Amino acid sequence: MTTSHKKKSWLKKLNNKYRLVVFNEHTYEEALVLRLSRMNVFTAIGVSSVLLIILVIFLIAFTDLREFIPGYPDSNQRLLIVRNAQGVDSLIMEIERRNKLINNFQAILRGEVPEQADISENDTTPHQPAQPVTFERSAQDSIFRSQIEKEEKFNLSIRQPTQAASFNLANVFFFSPVKGLVINPFGASQEHYGVDIVASPGTRVAAVMDGVVTFSGWTVETGYVIQIQHSNNLISIYKHNERLLKDVGEVIKAGEAIARIGNSGELTTGPHLHFELWHSGTPLNPQEYMTF
Repeated sequence: MTTSHKKKSWLKKLNNKYRLVVFNEHTYEEALVLRLSRMNVFTAIGVSSVLLIILVIFLIAFTDLREFIPGYPDSNQRLLIVRNAQGVDSLIMEIERRNKLINNFQAILRGEVPEQADISENDTTPHQPAQPVTFERSAQDSIFRSQIEKEEKFNLSIRQPTQAASFNLANVFFFSPVKGLVINPFGASQEHYGVDIVASPGTRVAAVMDGVVTFSGWTVETGYVIQIQHSNNLISIYKHNERLLKDVGEVIKAGEAIARIGNSGELTTGPHLHFELWHSGTPLNPQEYMTF
């Protein structure tokens, strides 16, 4: 009973009315009269505090006043932070690429198969194998080889170049397929009908003349190969590519990108391009007609 009586007495005190009177000092007339209670005063103070807090939060969130808060970065500092974060991400990616390249070179020196480069989700190149390539001969591969040899797309006929010179090749302009270092010249070994050019992996390989793609695909020994038929019975062949950019039947312009330098196939010891130039079934020395 005593506790209940105290609560009622306390609530009654909150609702008790008080009069606040402001008098004129000279005439003692009432200038302002306010009737207040403790409840009204507490309510007014609470509402004013909430409105003041909301106003401060709004000013800090939607105006530039937040930059005057100690420890809060201004717009220039935030821009610098974002740029630094992007620079760090780019640096990490470059370090990973460098480490991958070094590991691939070390694997090549040890005679192992280097790690293949990652393929982006947006890469729709149809020539990239979905499964790891196993360098094993099969009956289908033998049939394919026989068909290609029968069609003379890779006819290794050993005839003298003088027999096939039906027109002056000196007047023909050839684009260089790639700029690099020739490490294995024409005829350096038996049945070496072209030149080996070393360049950075992924370097674009260009067509030496206008023509039509007559072969674009994979072989076990030479990896990704593309062959172009040109006018005057000229044929150019590009082997050991990382990927092919053209399909059979496409019309190619001189200097157009057709492949990327790689290290595919069994007969390779590192990233390079094996380039061959044929005229009427006779291999020509590419270094006599173009510079690399």
